[in-house]
Amino acid sequence: MSEYIVKFDWDNEADVWVASSEDIPGLVLESGSIDALIERVRFAAPELLALNGAKENNLSLCFKSERHERVAV
Repeated sequence: MSEYIVKFDWDNEADVWVASSEDIPGLVLESGSIDALIERVRFAAPELLALNGAKENNLSLCFKSERHERVAV
């Protein structure tokens, strides 16, 4: 079983989370909710991997999120 890393970044301008992965070609999704985005990635990742020729039946997704904000003092 291979592990694929999916990175979530917060886009302050668009007010959405953006999912992308160097391990899964073509994966770029966005959502205002990180939970909804995780669900979308769970469905999209196997399809994209199959389209890119992967033959695996099981895969492991590792989700990493990052959000930076400026706070006035």
